[in-house]
Amino acid sequence: MNEIPSRGLGRLRVPAIGYGAMVLSPGMYGEVDEDRALAALRHALDGGATFVDTSDGYGEDGHNERLVGKAIKGRRDEVVVATKFGFRVPDGAEPHRFPVGFEFGELAVNAEPRYVRGYAEASLRNLDVDVIDLYYPHFPDPKVPIEDTVGAVAELVDDGLVRYLGLSNVTAEQLRRAHAVHPVQAVQTEWSMWRPADPDLLAAARELGVGVVAWSPLGAGFLTGTVERVGDGDFRRNNPRFGDANLAANNDAYVAVRGIAADLGITPGQLALAWLLHQGQDVVPIPGSRTPAHIEENLQAAHIDLHADTLAQLDAALARVTPAGGTLLQDRGP
Repeated sequence: MNEIPSRGLGRLRVPAIGYGAMVLSPGMYGEVDEDRALAALRHALDGGATFVDTSDGYGEDGHNERLVGKAIKGRRDEVVVATKFGFRVPDGAEPHRFPVGFEFGELAVNAEPRYVRGYAEASLRNLDVDVIDLYYPHFPDPKVPIEDTVGAVAELVDDGLVRYLGLSNVTAEQLRRAHAVHPVQAVQTEWSMWRPADPDLLAAARELGVGVVAWSPLGAGFLTGTVERVGDGDFRRNNPRFGDANLAANNDAYVAVRGIAADLGITPGQLALAWLLHQGQDVVPIPGSRTPAHIEENLQAAHIDLHADTLAQLDAALARVTPAGGTLLQDRGP
């Protein structure tokens, strides 16, 4: 196993670059077979990306969690397992809907306290583990105070089923309210060179000593500079930024950023990850890939040191870019 520098998410130590497993479920980035998915995940673990992020909502019937469970079998002590809950609304429970910026227009969760233990027990079975290292409500429930959901997770911590509480896709205010109920170790938010993090959320996290997990750190693959179009079976078809006209415009807009990567002799994807890592020692991106070579490329970014002049050049280039098309949570922050 390769050595990747570690970072702190609150009290939890993890590799500086983790692995987002969502890409390994069919229907996310097109079809993928089980053998290829398992091989990719094991390659990531072997490369040192032992902080693995999944969710009960990725794939059908807990597919992604079960896949992660298979991959970590026999090496549980090496791996920090993070998963999320709320999308798999139980039969008979009310789906609580909220608007999003993708083509399907809305998502639905139910994070009522009475269902949280059931979610966790299902995830423990899927993952085939005794404890979840980091457990997040996937999205704040629009009909349930965040304090109530967090209180239910706190009971799981007390019972030894969960080690640490995380939050995902929340506002600064929600983070503060949740942390007052039970210590939050990590807050997960979309953050990349084409989707800034909410500065108020970052400020609150740093004030409270909460680590920041950056999901979609490569802009759903866009920042690798290799996406010319997306296929019909690809989840990104729902993302306005990947519509044909917007995608072409966005590729043109990021030419200067890609030029900086070329001047440095690294790939655009490595530059995107290294830039995130330079935003603070409390930031941990979780890129995902199905390809061993791309996984290795991503992990090498943990060793790239960007000069202050390069960071200033990047910030200037990014300030001139306004990506075409909205994002998933465009109505809840920048």
